[in-house]
Amino acid sequence: MPKRTSDPGGEASARRMLHETVKRLRDRSGMTLEELHDATTYDRSYLHKLETGARLGSLEALAALDKVYGTGEQLQQLWSLARDDAFGSRYQRFMRLEREATVQYKYASSTIPGLLQTRAYATEVLEHARPRDAAELQEDVDARMSRQAILDGDDAPYFRALLDEAVVRRAASQPAVWLEQLEALLEWQKRPNVTLQVLPFSAGLHDLMGGALTVLWLANGKAVAYLEGSKSGELVEEAGRVEELRLSYDLLRDKALSPEQTTEFIQQLIKEIRACDPADPT
Repeated sequence: MPKRTSDPGGEASARRMLHETVKRLRDRSGMTLEELHDATTYDRSYLHKLETGARLGSLEALAALDKVYGTGEQLQQLWSLARDDAFGSRYQRFMRLEREATVQYKYASSTIPGLLQTRAYATEVLEHARPRDAAELQEDVDARMSRQAILDGDDAPYFRALLDEAVVRRAASQPAVWLEQLEALLEWQKRPNVTLQVLPFSAGLHDLMGGALTVLWLANGKAVAYLEGSKSGELVEEAGRVEELRLSYDLLRDKALSPEQTTEFIQQLIKEIRACDPADPT
């Protein structure tokens, strides 16, 4: 599997490059913010914030600007480089390493991992995270969904996720959203580089309860781990601690359902939800 690389120095200035390019393109076009509003339907104050860097902007907004300026996908590509800013500094180094990883193991205790979320499910999760306006919510959803690109392509990492039974039992507020998410898990399970296993309640107590764990194997042979709570995260790079967390993961995997049993488990959940939802015609 080819080595995955990143350019931390380039990424650090990507957001500044994006908003400077947005401003330069409007200056060259001679358009006013009011005229740009008419062309894109986006509010003048929002467009101004994109130019000053006060807002990252949504992928949809940058696509609209690309269309107006005739710049192909230039702004969308810059947005992809700058998107890490939307996650906050405590995630940025982790996500750079995530893009370099050749193997990723994950344990989730409460919600579907971000790399596997549907847009509707991700929107609801982020809505409950903290108060934000609709535009900022859209930006955060776009940023989360864009991360799923690392699971595509010839150099995609091998991804294994242990999902606590609570993860697949805690439904979204709308049955349709939840059904779509569960069905998406079945589609992910079909990919050759993705393996999902449910950890049933019958597995009992264990030392990873209450949080989430990610273990990354990098192309240079090094492994790192990321421990995450609902309001905190810690990148673990010390070899001894990473090895302890890897052992915890391996012991937990031994208690999980097989991938085949997991597929059957999720299929049964889908049947139960449809049976209880008279609005669902299928």
